[in-house]
Formats: sequence, C-alpha cells, structure tokens
Amino acid sequence: MSLDIVKNREGGTLEVVLNGRLDTNTSPDLEAVVKQDLDGVTKLVLDMAGLEYISSAGLRVVLAAHKAMTTQGEMVVRGPREFIMNIFELTGFLEILTIEDSAA
Repeated sequence: MSLDIVKNREGGTLEVVLNGRLDTNTSPDLEAVVKQDLDGVTKLVLDMAGLEYISSAGLRVVLAAHKAMTTQGEMVVRGPREFIMNIFELTGFLEILTIEDSAA
C-alpha cells in the first residue's frame, strides 16, 4: 500500500490530505512536502482521516513538520482514526500536536 498526498493551498494555509500508509517507504514523500512547500505558510493542516497506518518514520516527519511550523505559524492534525490517535497517545504526541475532528 502506498501513500497518496494531495496538497491544497489557499493563501497562507496549506492543507495536506494523506491517504494510505505513512511508513518507512512513504515518509520521504511527506518529508519532501514539508521541506519544499512551507514557504509563506502560516497554517499547515495535515488531514489524516484517510491515513490507515503510521510508523515511527512517519511520526518523525510529523514531528519535523510541527517543529518547522512553530517558527512560522501553526500546525493542525485533522481527523485521525482511533488507531492513529492511540499511537499519538502512546508516543506522547497528544501533548504536542493540535488535533481537531474532520468535521471542523
């Protein structure tokens, strides 16, 4: 299974919709987005409603994106599934990330 990344830019907001698996094989794809597309972005939204799996490599990229955004704005994780929320809870990411429902 792969990772599908769809980017929607509107003004200073960049929404990145993730569908599939964020793992060792696919995390470099998201890392490239984080490194190349954050110029002028004041709000980064990672839409994880379609994310089925996240590995430690994926968590590392999410953390890198969060760190990058702390200097220029904010990052929001939208709509993660219960499985992903459990991983965030176990790893302490719930303390760090701003998480909102997909309906928001």
